[in-house]
Amino acid sequence: MRLAVIPARGGSKRIPRKNIREFLGKPIIAYSIETAIASLCFDKIIVSTDDEEIAQVARLYGAEVPFLRPKELSNDVAGTVEVIQHAVSFYESSGQLFDQICCIYATAPFIEENDLINSSSLLRCGTDVDYVFPVTSFPYPIQRALSMSDDGRVDMIQPENSLIRSQELVEAYHDVGQFYWGTAEAFLAARPIVGGSSKAVIIPRERAQDIDTEEDWAFAEQLYRNQQSLS
Repeated sequence: MRLAVIPARGGSKRIPRKNIREFLGKPIIAYSIETAIASLCFDKIIVSTDDEEIAQVARLYGAEVPFLRPKELSNDVAGTVEVIQHAVSFYESSGQLFDQICCIYATAPFIEENDLINSSSLLRCGTDVDYVFPVTSFPYPIQRALSMSDDGRVDMIQPENSLIRSQELVEAYHDVGQFYWGTAEAFLAARPIVGGSSKAVIIPRERAQDIDTEEDWAFAEQLYRNQQSLS
């Protein structure tokens, strides 16, 4: 069985009430819930929250909220893996066992159904795979990164790459922070999400946007509008 867990605590600080703030006409969490439902990947889709208003919004868009998250897992230092472990343990205590878990972030409107489907397939097919998550490539070779001193002087972090052509440098990727498929065993054992037992699916850069500040939010809305106008 496969479980989707959408963490959405109420105490976001940089963008107040971030998880249910309206994003182009509906609460941003609705995008994650609706995509999870449309993917047909899950036997159960839940929102893990400590906030009753978030719970009401989550239910309105089709997710279950079987519990309110305890305070010790609702502060700034509580980690994603701990939240997933709590959700899995909640169901195990009543005899409901899941073999695959997907943590989907509440502020990820650029997730598409195929992202979830393809990642799930990779996890199922790999006998030695703990996690699968989306990545995208850096727009510029990270081997050409610069450091800067306090007085504004710059230097290459890897000067040995200064004369190597860009196309000869190894392409680098970064986690886009949208979702993480994993085995229940890996989550419960708190195995590192990024490591030799992880695989990735590549998504285009135009669907990889952090939303942590007001500037990020405005940019994400414009990016989403542009994509919808082209579809």
